[in-house]
Amino acid sequence: MDARTHATGPMRRKLLWLAGVRAIAVSLLLGAAILFRIGGSVPDWPVDPFFALIAATFFVTGVCAFTVRYVERWPWIVDAQLGADAVLVSLLVMATGGLDSFFASLYVLPIIGASIVQYRRGGLMVASFSVLAFTAIVVGQYTGAFSVLTLAGGTRAPLPAGSEAFYRVALAGIGFIAVAVLVGHLADGWRQADARLAEASTEIADLQAFNQHVIDSLTGGLATTTRDRRVLTFNHAAQQITALNLLAVRGQDVCKVLQLPGALHFALEHATGMIGTQRFEYEFARADGVKLLMGISAAPLRGGPGDAPGFVFTFQDVTELKRRDREAASQKRLAAIGEMAAGIAHEIRNPLASMTGSIQILRQDLPLSDEQAQLMDIVLRESERLNETITNFLAYARPQKRHLQRVDLRRVLEETAALLRNSVERRADHAIDVVTEAVDAGFEADEGQIRQVVWNLATNGLRAMPRGGVLRLRLEVERTGLSPACTIAVEDEGVGIDEATRDTLFQPFKSGFTAGTGLGLAIVHRVVSDYGGLVRVSSKVGEGTTVTVRLPLSHAMPAAVPADVA
Repeated sequence: MDARTHATGPMRRKLLWLAGVRAIAVSLLLGAAILFRIGGSVPDWPVDPFFALIAATFFVTGVCAFTVRYVERWPWIVDAQLGADAVLVSLLVMATGGLDSFFASLYVLPIIGASIVQYRRGGLMVASFSVLAFTAIVVGQYTGAFSVLTLAGGTRAPLPAGSEAFYRVALAGIGFIAVAVLVGHLADGWRQADARLAEASTEIADLQAFNQHVIDSLTGGLATTTRDRRVLTFNHAAQQITALNLLAVRGQDVCKVLQLPGALHFALEHATGMIGTQRFEYEFARADGVKLLMGISAAPLRGGPGDAPGFVFTFQDVTELKRRDREAASQKRLAAIGEMAAGIAHEIRNPLASMTGSIQILRQDLPLSDEQAQLMDIVLRESERLNETITNFLAYARPQKRHLQRVDLRRVLEETAALLRNSVERRADHAIDVVTEAVDAGFEADEGQIRQVVWNLATNGLRAMPRGGVLRLRLEVERTGLSPACTIAVEDEGVGIDEATRDTLFQPFKSGFTAGTGLGLAIVHRVVSDYGGLVRVSSKVGEGTTVTVRLPLSHAMPAAVPADVA
């Protein structure tokens, strides 16, 4: 046999199974031999042939079981084991009467075993050997070669006519071949069915693995439950969003696991039309204290006719999405305000300049009392403040002409900190620290705009610390990865900003300080956006605020547009 055509593992199992069957058959023969001896018909031999064959069979069985481990190295061992069974049956038949032996039918057992182990080829091989062996035994009987082998008390029974013997041998041979063909055919069909089953099982396993990979690759959470809302599956994204492990949530009530809102809970209990037709948004509190905005929808889990066996939930962390929506809405409002900048400049700034000039001339030419001079000074001072507000507004609303150059961000932060330490914004209980990395912090930009961004954020940080504290200016540069960028962070230990205020933080004229114009952060947002960057604000009321500006190093600068100075 070519053992390479069979898997070593299944072949070993079949040979061990065959050895076990052989041992059982030997045990039955041993019992029959004992009964035979009790009957009193015992041959006059030094060794009882039954017990000798039984001992030989047990020995062959032990050898076969021992050599199974070497089947892969020596494939001929399989053929030798199958042939050994036929040899043992031949010896038994030869010792019990040859042609008249009741054990001639035992040839069928090794033929069936060979057909199962080696399919049609093995069955035909053992069947052919059995036919030749049985024929040789009968020929030996008629020629007198095996006359000594008899269990009939030393006497020899008369042999039938030669034609009858030929007929009986031919009939046995046809039976052996027929059994080999039939069992071999069944074994081949079994093998093919087993191969198809294994192939189908592999395809099903691959499909299941593929489906699991698809489910785990989803960016949104996916959970399935039983009809009574007990969690069955929880994909990878669901575990990341909720910070919960599948083993911890399996079998739990999905309403508690996902903290479902009351409306959806009611819909699940009563199977209303709200399921699958509406998306719910609610606040989800994770075990680590993080709160996020969850968007979720539920639908019946359809698996066939009849009622749904459960529910399927799809959900997503929409916190960042909602923040972007708020920023987009803010950008639309800011864009509308920017369109008004030219009209404001023409309708307010030019008449204001005329009024300011006229009042200055009148103050010089007219004799004024002290009270009148004081009133004119107030008018001039307020006119200058209004003009400064309009100038800041135009700086925010319209792109300014840029003078691009390589800016050393570390130097910008250090010089800005030096100016702040000597400015009127700093108090005695304020400390200003600069933390930068010892790397190249060069950035292609307009240095004046970058300084304005840092100055606006830093002065806001000082104003937010009425009881003193430390203001930190941090710089980090990341030149590796897909999006190299530099990050400027301004941290204060001030009063903090509540969530409602953060939503309108970058809108113009929304100042949290009494003396502010409400344009400082709006200008910061505009400048950073023009550079393709992002501004992030994290704050806790009573603990402080951190404003982070991230500027991409690979950003392609837009064409500079000169400001309208009308």
